[in-house]
Amino acid sequence: MTLPDTTRTSPATASDGRRARSRSSRAKIVAAMLDLVANGEVSPSAAQVAEVAGVGLRSVFRHFRDMDALYREMAEAIEGELLPILMRPPEGATWQQRLFDIAARRARMFETIMPYRISANVRRFESAFLMEGYRRQLRLETEALAAHLPPEVQDDEAGARGLNVILSFSTWRLLRHDQNLPPEAAAAVVRRMLGDALARWPQG
Repeated sequence: MTLPDTTRTSPATASDGRRARSRSSRAKIVAAMLDLVANGEVSPSAAQVAEVAGVGLRSVFRHFRDMDALYREMAEAIEGELLPILMRPPEGATWQQRLFDIAARRARMFETIMPYRISANVRRFESAFLMEGYRRQLRLETEALAAHLPPEVQDDEAGARGLNVILSFSTWRLLRHDQNLPPEAAAAVVRRMLGDALARWPQG
């Protein structure tokens, strides 16, 4: 009986191996991009990404046409992190209590994604995709908040817009990044502004 030659690799096996290595390389590149941004590199270069990922520079551009495509991957990761938190119903017996719950939840969420959104914001003026993503995030934040406002508040356009500003990522970034407040202090400022704004409407 002739035993099979187990040392010879079939074309299908070789192809599967190449695909697995390609997926691994791509995942390393994305992870390196996220790691660099998380550690304060607002606008990483392809060379930096390649070095951290442990791959060649050509490998970066073999998987991603340009840096914009890599930012696109990062933006999609951010949105994936953002959506479940934004869309989860808030807790509270009154709409005001639910807004305070939204404020606390967004503080945690914004703190997690802050470096990535700052990085994407820096580059969005050079990227139509990132600019559209930025506008989509603003719409999501606005719509998620509006769903919990009673009709009389929604009809008060200036008041509703003010609530949206208080609970926006831009306000959180200003407090944490520009004013250099620690998370607890920034959250206290947001609660104070929200409480002052809600005082104009009756409890209910």
